[in-house]
Amino acid sequence: MKTYPKSADYDVAETLTSLGTGEAVVTVLSERGAPTPVAATMLRAPRSLMGVLEPAEQQQAVAASPLQPRYGTAVDRESAYERLGARLAAVPPPAPAPAPQQPDDEPGVWHEPELGTGTRTPGPRRAPRRRPAPEPTEDSVLGTVLGSAAFRAFTRSAASALGREITRGIFGTRRRR
Repeated sequence: MKTYPKSADYDVAETLTSLGTGEAVVTVLSERGAPTPVAATMLRAPRSLMGVLEPAEQQQAVAASPLQPRYGTAVDRESAYERLGARLAAVPPPAPAPAPQQPDDEPGVWHEPELGTGTRTPGPRRAPRRRPAPEPTEDSVLGTVLGSAAFRAFTRSAASALGREITRGIFGTRRRR
């Protein structure tokens, strides 16, 4: 009742407790956005059906709609999916590049060219291997502690608190103690 605006015409507490079926206390916003005084009103029963419309009744309701002239004609525009599909169909796939022929020696080794060409061709290069970081083993006490969900939750909480304190220190919103 404290959220309703004050009204000279109604005692809101008394009016709310004395409303009958189909009655309500209503307030709306004015043009300036301020709530208007409350008013008790009767609600109109809905004019609807709880069943399915017959096809003839449905067509009649659609034809009588004021939106019929604007939205009555179905328009099947070309979708973005269709445009992209047409664009992809128009572009021929690129021809695969011919693979250079190499003798079946060791991969990654320079091969001498055939006589008369004067160029050297490299064999396939290997990407450098990265060693994965060693994971703690489950059989050690340290591995068990570091792998536990409680430890991960603790470190996550500590990192959040540390980040929050650093941010407060940078922006000058630290708590005074």
